[in-house]
Amino acid sequence: MTPRVRLVWAQAHEVAGSGAAIGRDNTIPWRVPEDMARFKEKTLGHPVVMGRKTWDSLPPKFRPLPGRTNIVVTRNPDWSAEGALVAQTIDEALALAGGDEIGVIGGGEIYRAAMRFATELCVTEIDVDVPGADAFAPEIGPEWTVADQGEWQTSTTGTAYRFIDYTR
Repeated sequence: MTPRVRLVWAQAHEVAGSGAAIGRDNTIPWRVPEDMARFKEKTLGHPVVMGRKTWDSLPPKFRPLPGRTNIVVTRNPDWSAEGALVAQTIDEALALAGGDEIGVIGGGEIYRAAMRFATELCVTEIDVDVPGADAFAPEIGPEWTVADQGEWQTSTTGTAYRFIDYTR
């Protein structure tokens, strides 16, 4: 059986010529607790695949992400981290994950590599500009259909956001 591969990300406004911003300096440049709760809901209990930079960006107390098999994709064959399985390609990571549902959680390079396997995109749109953004969401092409689009809401931090789920 082919697993459901769910890409989960939050994105800010588009940066001219680069796409929607997802990060700057290996950080998420906004704080929206409701998005973090959704992230947990969408990934808990399933393997998650991330790039090494995403792993490094996690606060040490959250490495590995609890309740999930953590798989880190890195080109460095000597890299290792306690609590993480290591793969050198997205193909290897997805095979290692097994199971019927896999979450891909970033960053930009990993999302782009995983798009060809993805069956679902769980996107949070954040109503902010990110000057100096250096990580970007993959392009969502015409093969994707909006399955669910929430209304704009205001976070407890005052930032506007909405959830959009896509399928193909």
